[in-house]
Amino acid sequence: MNWPQTSLTQCLGLRYPIIQAPMAGGPSTPALVAAVCNAGGLGSLAAGYLEPEQIRQAIREIRALTDQPFAVNLFVTETPSVDEARVARAQEVLVPIRQRLGLQPPAPTALPARYLPSFTEQLAVILEEAVDAFSFTFGIPKPEELEALKHAGILTIGTATHLLEAIVLEESGVDVVVAQGLEAGGHRATFLGNPEQGLVGTMPLVALLTDHLRIPVVAAGGIMDGRGIAAALVLGAAGAQMGTAFLATPESGAHPRYKELLLGGTEITTVLTRAFTGRLARALRNTYTNELAPVERELPEFPVLQALTRDIREAAARLERTEFMPLWAGQGCPLCRNRPAAELIATWVRQVEALFDRRGLLSDR
Repeated sequence: MNWPQTSLTQCLGLRYPIIQAPMAGGPSTPALVAAVCNAGGLGSLAAGYLEPEQIRQAIREIRALTDQPFAVNLFVTETPSVDEARVARAQEVLVPIRQRLGLQPPAPTALPARYLPSFTEQLAVILEEAVDAFSFTFGIPKPEELEALKHAGILTIGTATHLLEAIVLEESGVDVVVAQGLEAGGHRATFLGNPEQGLVGTMPLVALLTDHLRIPVVAAGGIMDGRGIAAALVLGAAGAQMGTAFLATPESGAHPRYKELLLGGTEITTVLTRAFTGRLARALRNTYTNELAPVERELPEFPVLQALTRDIREAAARLERTEFMPLWAGQGCPLCRNRPAAELIATWVRQVEALFDRRGLLSDR
């Protein structure tokens, strides 16, 4: 039984239309990226927080592990304006949490000179290394940057949370659009309008985008196994992007205690929160999200709050205090499995084939 080919598999030479979502902050290790690629999917290196030479090193590590196509993901952000009143409010409300972690109050000059690595310098490495695909979120690269990527033969993958964003991405010349449904874990990708405008479920969002776009659409959010992949394909998606489903794999760089929680049963729940970074994101509900929920709209925006909470996040990870860690996860997280990435993909492939064969949608070739 042959797997159905889509525009995504054809343009990248993939066996299966499965993308491992870029998960910044540790989970997307070169080992995970390569494992997904070798299993027939598209692995993605989350490089938004990496300095240019760190990106180059990670790309070369991946290439030492696979000869298959892979993607590199960056954040497209503008230089933030700093609201001193919001910064002061953040430092005030974070005092009790710092005390419980044994941290000293930050110095008055605790804000960094810059909040994220230079996008221009990061992109230069991607062009120099000539990666197969470049995905991005939180915005759109400049026209000349997209033109440089196109000239280099690098496939571009943008992220949209509602129809208008997807149309703007297509008009900008992007090759593929990821439809990020509200079920997705991690940061919301919304870049037009307020974040609430982008809270559309994965299935209706995919249907909307496939009806209005000419370029391939990839479904993302709440997809944890072959059933979700099959549903996305039936709706017209060219593939499925899955992040949370890979979090508990041996190749994932997620914190061990984080993995334990994901594998701990059906009682874990997720919540949309701004309290860790200033940008709306879906994470496991914990003490931190609960205590900061009443005041999170008073805090600075991304990436200013991201910088202010760095010591808290690092201390919580070091002390294994998951109640204060940003545990990004989608709504399907109780379906996480501790199995190698290649084994998961093989299982999902069999599930999709069984579902399609049962309904007469897949035939021998």
